[in-house]
Amino acid sequence: MSSSTTTTTAPANVSHPMPPATADLATTWAFLEEGVDHIMTKLQTGVSYSKYMSLYTVAYNYCTSSRMHSTTTDTVGQGSRTGANLMGSDLYNNLIRYFITHLKLLKDQSDSLQDEALLRYYASEWDRYTTGANYINRLFTYLNRHWVKRERDEGRKGVYPVYTLALVQWKSNFFLHVQSKHTKLAGAILRLIERQRNGETIDQGLVKKVVDSFVSLGLDESDINKASLDVYREHLETPFLDATEKYYEQESEAFLAESSVSDYLKKAEERLKEEEDRVDRYLNTDTRKQLVSKCEHVLIRQHSDLMWESFQSLLDFDKDEDLQRMYALLSRIPEGLEPLRKKFEEHVKKAGLAAVAKLLGEGPEGADSLDPKAYVDALLEVHRKNSETVTRSFRGEAGFVASLDKACREFVNRNAATGSSTTKSPELLAKHADMLLRKNNKMAEEEDLEGALNRVMVLFKYIEDKDVFQTFYATKLSKRLIHGVSASDESEASMISKLKEACGFEYTNKLQRMFTDMSLSKDLTDHAPNNDFIIPPEILSTYDRFSKYYQTKHSGRKLTWLWNYSKNELRTNYLNQKCQCFLQYNKHDTLSLEELITATAISKDILSQVLTLLVKAKVLINEETDQYDLNPNFKSKKIRVNLNQPIKAEVKAESSEVLKTVDEDRKYVIQATIVRIMKARKTMKNQPLIQEVISQISQRFAPKIPDIKKAIDTLLEKEYIERVDGTRDTFAYVA
Repeated sequence: MSSSTTTTTAPANVSHPMPPATADLATTWAFLEEGVDHIMTKLQTGVSYSKYMSLYTVAYNYCTSSRMHSTTTDTVGQGSRTGANLMGSDLYNNLIRYFITHLKLLKDQSDSLQDEALLRYYASEWDRYTTGANYINRLFTYLNRHWVKRERDEGRKGVYPVYTLALVQWKSNFFLHVQSKHTKLAGAILRLIERQRNGETIDQGLVKKVVDSFVSLGLDESDINKASLDVYREHLETPFLDATEKYYEQESEAFLAESSVSDYLKKAEERLKEEEDRVDRYLNTDTRKQLVSKCEHVLIRQHSDLMWESFQSLLDFDKDEDLQRMYALLSRIPEGLEPLRKKFEEHVKKAGLAAVAKLLGEGPEGADSLDPKAYVDALLEVHRKNSETVTRSFRGEAGFVASLDKACREFVNRNAATGSSTTKSPELLAKHADMLLRKNNKMAEEEDLEGALNRVMVLFKYIEDKDVFQTFYATKLSKRLIHGVSASDESEASMISKLKEACGFEYTNKLQRMFTDMSLSKDLTDHAPNNDFIIPPEILSTYDRFSKYYQTKHSGRKLTWLWNYSKNELRTNYLNQKCQCFLQYNKHDTLSLEELITATAISKDILSQVLTLLVKAKVLINEETDQYDLNPNFKSKKIRVNLNQPIKAEVKAESSEVLKTVDEDRKYVIQATIVRIMKARKTMKNQPLIQEVISQISQRFAPKIPDIKKAIDTLLEKEYIERVDGTRDTFAYVA
């Protein structure tokens, strides 16, 4: 452009009249420049509406003029162009020169400023500059809509709408100048942030203004309307993240050198919250993810080994708040919780084993005399306490729930009381359930029986040999029904319903039949002891009469009498007598052990225990070996004396019978499962078949591999399956 059009900021005391529509560039720009400078530097003094409209009109007139006002090669990517196209170029280039000149004054004034003073100057001038640029952008609306748009449509990326042009010039001629001198601008921000981290109060509004300018200066050349964080990331975010890492590395090391892990957990929690708040207060939201990740790495990951080591101590001393903090912190890093889950599992397992060991230490005879209620309560207490820890301290996280379940399954099935047997726990649990469901149970009267049954189901979930529990439970249920000692039909039905929900219809089918039928199941009949018994003459007629009645009602059925389950009431002139044994004393005052065995056909082992109970009750006198005399001086304040106490031999026999039945049942369950699998698969190799059997049966009991192999051999003999020709380990189903 010729020298006549090269201009500088107009003096304040010169006022140009509004030029005509046909005015040349020099006259037009002189008028426009005066208005532009006023808006950019003295906007606070105001601009009249008429003045603003005059400026708009002059810019519009010049852009729409079709005359050639001047010739120049100093254009922005114009080449040799004429007419209206050139009008826009002239104004655009003069605006660039104005911005450069204006910003040079700001550069000169900023050179001597540092830190907060620099930030205040920068923020103040940024406000003034961007506000003015907005007004100027509206003045040159026509230029933006037509000339700038056309230039950009034709691919000239260096041309921008006037407001964007103002930001581009600010970045090139002021921002980069200030930053180039030891990153004065970003450095000043980072020093303020560090002061805030050290506990000082800073002007957060000032920091936010300057940070927002970094964001505004970003420009996406492919789409100028799209936000770009290039400037923010390069000049502020990257150095900020580096400074953050360095700051917290130093602070955490120093803090841990003189403070406990518990205190550090609080500190780390506070620092993470502060940094997230910092993003909300004055940083761009896109920084949050990287900032949090950086803080998590420095504050948590780099000290995770120390946290993992101290976890056991927090568990031992029930430090709930610290456990909550540790969980919250370590859950933020990959694999941070896995070591805790493993330690927690081991902790629960040890607690369960210790609880049982303590219980055995308190009992005089060890596992054989273990009280089922005490055993179940000890296991439940360990589960309750650690389940609360999972809920409260670990927010019920699935991994910790799994660790709790795995540990409970281990100590419930294998502990000092069970030894190498997996049947002890289901047996004791079934006996405890039996006591709960009896009429004379104090808990049924004092506490919520339903709640007690729910707690039984908590342990039942962990029992591996659920079939053992089922068989013991069925035996106990039959006795409760026969003797009419159930606490209530509702409670019995409720327990069966709970078992059905846990294991399905098939599991409780037998129990349901026993309960609803109120008669002995075939299963119980099979368990009846096969011993001879001489029926006392006093009840022989009743026995014969009922047998004949039963045969007429149920033709073809076999009636088996379970004498060991009988319950009798005897009346006497001076005492109650224990049925078969007492009836012998109707004719004799003294009898030897051998005479009683001959008269009753009861085995010596069981009869000896019966007599011991009667001697202990002072009904009989045993002054000579194997000689039992009736005690004529027996007295009791009670009208009824209960002599029907359990006999150890019967209890042991019951347990061994139950376990024998379980073993038999398991053989058939394994065989049926193999047949079912082979029928579906047709052919299968040995190892996958064994694994599939284990998978299908494990919900009911843990099958042993030798038992599965025996079942396969049995089915081969019975020709349910056969070996595939030419193979040793592949079987085929025989249809």
